[in-house]
Amino acid sequence: MRFALIDGAKEEFPVHRLCRVLGVSQSGYFAWKGRPACRRQHEDMVLLAHVRSAFALSHGTYGSPRMTRELQDSGLAVGRRRTARLMRENGLRARQKRRFKRTTDSNHNSPVAPNLLDQDFSAEGPDQKWGSDISTIWTREGWLYLAVVIDLFARRVVGWAVADRLHRELALTALRKALTMRRPAPGLIHHADRGGQYCSTGYQAELRKHGLLISMSGKGNCYDNSMVESSFKTLKSELVWRTMFETRQDAERAIGRYIDGFYNPVRRHSALGFTNPVQFEKMAIN
Repeated sequence: MRFALIDGAKEEFPVHRLCRVLGVSQSGYFAWKGRPACRRQHEDMVLLAHVRSAFALSHGTYGSPRMTRELQDSGLAVGRRRTARLMRENGLRARQKRRFKRTTDSNHNSPVAPNLLDQDFSAEGPDQKWGSDISTIWTREGWLYLAVVIDLFARRVVGWAVADRLHRELALTALRKALTMRRPAPGLIHHADRGGQYCSTGYQAELRKHGLLISMSGKGNCYDNSMVESSFKTLKSELVWRTMFETRQDAERAIGRYIDGFYNPVRRHSALGFTNPVQFEKMAIN
């Protein structure tokens, strides 16, 4: 229908303008018209097929910068402006939203550790600095709580756990998974907020048992753990806020697929030179 409208109005307005207004590509119009496309239009159609495939594999989350790098790493000679045009003309937009829910309860009498990290999120290699936090995911059954441990060097999720209640064992389960998987050397800085889960005797005892240095955010300072908050924002904008989970189990399965099947081994991070966390770690070690 839109191509027919373009065909009827092309005598009064340029085809490229009509295509832009109606949200279709010129290559698509000429294919519909049956005209042989020029070399540039033919290349656009080939590139568009790659863009659509990569966009689907990214769960609809890649904008033009990550998409451009994805295409270039696949051996395609394409710039960001051309990629952005193809995505815009074909309605491929990475949508992101912002929602927040408070999960930190600092009203407790447990001891609070000093801020060793002091907003210095840089690290020279893996397992030097970890950040931990807890967030929430809404399901039709109610809230699901997600605890993560992130290696700040490559922004890799090294441990995570979920629960239907915000209890202290949740954070401890995520930490133990990270310790089992990574087996860090003593001296690693573990940073978290002042929440009761992280100030609890059991959690701090587990950290000291493995020789980890305990660091905690300043009171009321949301920037002290901003890298972990950024990772939560990515997970929510790319998965959680796009989905209405029927059950907590559905949400847990989806989170597992996202973290272990996409975020760590596939997703391109701009802060990592548009490589994924697993690849970034391997490059650093080699």
